[in-house]
Amino acid sequence: MLKLNLNDILAVLQTCVPHLIALAVILVVLLAVMVAVRKLPQAKKRMIRGTSGVAMVLALVIVLNTICVGPLSTLLDLVSGHGTITEASAAEANELCVNLAEEGIVLLQNDDSMLPLASGSNVNVFGWGSVDPVYGGTGSGALSDDVEKVDLLQGLANAGLNTNEALSQFYRDYCAKRPELGYAAHNWTLPEPPASTYSQELLEDAKAFSDTAIVVLSRIGGEFADLPTDMAVTRSSEVENYTDNSTEYLDFPDGTHYLEPSQSEKDMIDLVCQNFDNVILVYNGANTMELSIADQYSQIKGVIWCPGPGQTGFNALGEIIAGQVNPSGKATDTFVYDLAATPYFNNIGNFVYQNAEDYSFEGAGLFGSGATIPHFVNYVEGIYVGYRFYETAAEEGLIDYDQTVQYSFGSGLSYTTFEQSMGELTVADDTVSFDVTVTNTGSVAGKDVVEIFFNPPYTNGGIEKSSVNLVQFGKTGLLQPGESQTLSFSIPLEDMASYDYQNHGCYVLEAGSYGISIRNGSHTVLDEQELTVSADIVYDESNPRSSDQQAAVNAFDFAEGNVTYLSRADHFANYEEAVAAPTDFNLPDEAKNGLFNSYNWDPNDYNNPDDVMPTTGASNGLVLADLRGKDYDDPMWDDLLDQMTVAEMDDLIALGGYQTKAVSSIGKVATVDCDGPANITNNFTGLASIGFPSECIIASTWNVGLAEQFGVSIGKMADEMGVSGWYAPAMNTHRSAFDGRNFEYYSEDGVLAGYIGAAAIRGAQSQGVYAYMKHFALNDQQIGQNEMLCTWSNEQAIREIYLKPFELSAKVGETAAVMSSWNYIGNQWAGACSSLLQTVLRGEWGFRGMVITDGYHFTGYMDSDRAIRNGSDLMLKNFDVETNHVTDQSSATGVLAMRNSCHNILYTVVNSRAYDAANADTSMPTWQVVMIIVDVAAAIVLIGWEVLILRSYKKRTASAV
Repeated sequence: MLKLNLNDILAVLQTCVPHLIALAVILVVLLAVMVAVRKLPQAKKRMIRGTSGVAMVLALVIVLNTICVGPLSTLLDLVSGHGTITEASAAEANELCVNLAEEGIVLLQNDDSMLPLASGSNVNVFGWGSVDPVYGGTGSGALSDDVEKVDLLQGLANAGLNTNEALSQFYRDYCAKRPELGYAAHNWTLPEPPASTYSQELLEDAKAFSDTAIVVLSRIGGEFADLPTDMAVTRSSEVENYTDNSTEYLDFPDGTHYLEPSQSEKDMIDLVCQNFDNVILVYNGANTMELSIADQYSQIKGVIWCPGPGQTGFNALGEIIAGQVNPSGKATDTFVYDLAATPYFNNIGNFVYQNAEDYSFEGAGLFGSGATIPHFVNYVEGIYVGYRFYETAAEEGLIDYDQTVQYSFGSGLSYTTFEQSMGELTVADDTVSFDVTVTNTGSVAGKDVVEIFFNPPYTNGGIEKSSVNLVQFGKTGLLQPGESQTLSFSIPLEDMASYDYQNHGCYVLEAGSYGISIRNGSHTVLDEQELTVSADIVYDESNPRSSDQQAAVNAFDFAEGNVTYLSRADHFANYEEAVAAPTDFNLPDEAKNGLFNSYNWDPNDYNNPDDVMPTTGASNGLVLADLRGKDYDDPMWDDLLDQMTVAEMDDLIALGGYQTKAVSSIGKVATVDCDGPANITNNFTGLASIGFPSECIIASTWNVGLAEQFGVSIGKMADEMGVSGWYAPAMNTHRSAFDGRNFEYYSEDGVLAGYIGAAAIRGAQSQGVYAYMKHFALNDQQIGQNEMLCTWSNEQAIREIYLKPFELSAKVGETAAVMSSWNYIGNQWAGACSSLLQTVLRGEWGFRGMVITDGYHFTGYMDSDRAIRNGSDLMLKNFDVETNHVTDQSSATGVLAMRNSCHNILYTVVNSRAYDAANADTSMPTWQVVMIIVDVAAAIVLIGWEVLILRSYKKRTASAV
């Protein structure tokens, strides 16, 4: 089934208009001819009308063929030629889905060792989420609706737990009368039954069934919408969605947000705790929620975090509750009591510039045409994101940690106990090494995570530094009671350097004492040792870090803006000023110079007169397959690229949505790319792999081996589907708990996200599938992201926080592809930000591969000329729109940029599964062969008909004589 939105369909039809007009003209002319011959002799009439009729048919065939070969060829390529996932791969993926959830579901609290429950236990399950749970998220990262899922109650039953069916039916009946939840319906109310709807009979039967209750709270997020921070505003538009037009369900009091319990949820929990002594709270959502209600009732003894577990992952939830699996997940984010008191809270949302009329425009977009006015967001917290803020703020006396943080980053419980001890630190070759021995000191087999943090020396008013920084981690195998395992760690000293953008303009490892600790979460130290650095080490151009191809030096001065950034100086003395909501809605004058969109940027203004026009259309006898395995700088590439015409280069660049185009002059085959961080989904055929858990569950495993297995499984299924590119993994940062796409991003910490993402990339690419790490970069909120969203941040935060997961994915994962983002970094669109795509990605990190734009919908500011001249290669669109084709195809500068982009695309594709011996097929696609046969058949019919007409005409003429 072809899946396109209405705008896509209209755009495709629009490209067909010239062909349809041509067909109409031909038909009108032919009809006119047939009418005009009415007065001719009968024999001539028959000959001309017959010829004209066949000509009409032939014209129709030719025009339809032209439409297909032209604007519709991409769609036909994408729909045809796909394969099917084998039963073996599907079964392997289903098992892996459960394994990921087994290690990624986090046990946050277990008072009185209430969990696990005994096998065969009865349990009452409360909350609408029990019958309508969250499996992942919505948008491009959603699971396919066509795959069968294991729901929450099934997962409990499969683990041998008995649930109260009458209670579950109560929720099903109630929810059936409610509007669809969340983003899909633009409805943020929750279908939680008011306490008054629970009958006394239902409660008495439940108490008779079991003295144990599970309460499920669920929250969903998705693309294009952040979670509401003010439900008073949101709810005003929701009443019309209800069948009874009642306001009784709009139960968020003024000043509340979506990530705290609603009044009905609070009332339900109160009701449950009045009637049951043993309560387990299951939070089913990827966005960290305020769970202080767990502290308010002694009956709530267990708290479990279960973000969307994918297609079969609820089996793991049942196994953990029933004790068949010992939980080993660790939180990827910090749970705080008051999200409205976070440093970022006042600086997320819809901020529109008031003095940027000259940069606004009317243009096309995903949701139709309309006015776009530049927006902005200020990353005021600097490097103090997530636990880095809370740990440092506690050390500086700004906050009371225990009153602020409920569950620490990296925390998570087990049904057994472990002891960890550090070996002696040794330093050699600028690397500190040590062992950590983990011993299972309890009575149940289990796995444990070793979390390595460092605490750098800080000078008041100097380089900003968090007091706690994750630097490496590892996970044990399954340890039996009394069993030990030793993990070895080697940490380059440069990994503990801080980015000094104000003075040295590069990374600096300052002299002093560095505390290196192993912790159970960011706040609980298990063991610690001191490392002394005797002198400053400055990683400038003369001394780059060993992991950099070129020294990392200031590249984002333009993105700092007029923002007051949070500073640790004088115990966070500027906290109130820095984290306040913005009051200045004016685009700085210095930022106006260089704020480009599709209407105020002309490629001719940036042509280099010294550039030399490259050769095009040469006959060198090469095909792309000849370059497989060749180095990126091999001279053969010049000979191959010389063969491409300008038109071929333009098509390859412009029509890169879910594919790379075939190129006849070099024998390049068409390839298919697919979406889905949690699966592989072909948007055009509807074929999808199984849906894996959300990325935050994968990160919660803290298990790079499992993450790599996930990538391998994705790669295998993609290969079987005939898919060569995977639009994933998504590497953005959980800057805010309210980002709608947190379910498809890993963590608030870039080191954890980077190593887990790198492992997934390695796995997929081991199967020949290039993985597009995305969305590069600073795409950490949904609001305004497609409206020239100027994202302001200082260079230290950009590098240490927001680029860190991408950096590790590029260096450790050796990703072959990148997807840029819709937002602007400072005043530069990320898809045309040379500092990001050229200086950092290709220059510093040594990336060799292709960069694709994010969905090419917003043509008012996305244009291929600017993109390819600044580091992008491929436009994520599969039909012609206003700006995806290169407009400057005549200057040497423009053609050289096209050639460079094609080089990047071809280098990536030829080294993928598409050119494995088993897959490489340079033959013409079947649908094109069919079109040619139809053309030939039509021509034969025409010729045959003409012969018959001529013979008939001669006979009639002869008899008349």
